[in-house]
Amino acid sequence: MQFFLNITLGGIATGMIVAAVALGLVLIFRATNIVNFAQGAMAMMTTYIAYAVLHKGSGYWLAFVVALATGLLFGALTQVVLIRPLQGKSPLNAIIVTFGFLIFLEGLAGAIWGSQTRTFPAPFSEAGQKIGNTQIAFSPFDVFVVLAVLALMILMLVLFRGTDLGLRMRAVAFAPETARLLGVRVRPLLTLGWALSAAAGVLAALLVVPTSSLTPNFMDVILIYGFTAAVVGGLDSPVGALVGGLATGLSLAYVGGYLGGSLEPMAALALVIVSLMIRPEGLFARPAPRRV
Repeated sequence: MQFFLNITLGGIATGMIVAAVALGLVLIFRATNIVNFAQGAMAMMTTYIAYAVLHKGSGYWLAFVVALATGLLFGALTQVVLIRPLQGKSPLNAIIVTFGFLIFLEGLAGAIWGSQTRTFPAPFSEAGQKIGNTQIAFSPFDVFVVLAVLALMILMLVLFRGTDLGLRMRAVAFAPETARLLGVRVRPLLTLGWALSAAAGVLAALLVVPTSSLTPNFMDVILIYGFTAAVVGGLDSPVGALVGGLATGLSLAYVGGYLGGSLEPMAALALVIVSLMIRPEGLFARPAPRRV
């Protein structure tokens, strides 16, 4: 029973990190109608900057703020330099560009910092807690992860459902010409969407790197699981990203705990296949209307 409890708690912690990545993907999709394959690599580059700030003698929270601010700027510059020239063309062009940008950034990081692994500290203890006579695998850092991801989801819900800015961002993403005719400034809002999405990706990277190792490709696997969660929950739903992340994390934990860690990628693949068979648009997405 204790083993089941511990792998469940570990699955929840992993699922929340996966949900953070999925929330970033949902954010950029809702704000720009594009799926950004380079989101993990962009977050990786920013994490290296945070690592450099830490090793200059600054505290964790200063590095945390610098990373988020750098992520915002990086996302905005990426949209202006790489994505804006592709406006009005097929969305597939932008997706291909982001995939190429992923390869470029990982190569650039390897050239600058090398491929050796580095450790990144956590702001809170990563040791499990003892409740009575039972040791549970849920640390203060895991609590921080859960609270941070919940805060991100709530902020996204407030942005897109409770503010005029969020409404304009969604209009710009899915009907830019109509939004422009109504007086909405399209370009700045697309840039803002990329900036916010990049910051969400940085948050996910900062949550995963203390339990991993900082390398040029440390975000690759977690990005794949983030896509899994976004597909399961629906690319248009922050709540779906959270639920999809938890479903992915728990699936990985149970399969890894009972069948072996080598089968975890198969668990994610099976989850995607079952989700697409049952509800292709995602569990929490609104079905697209059909014209008859």
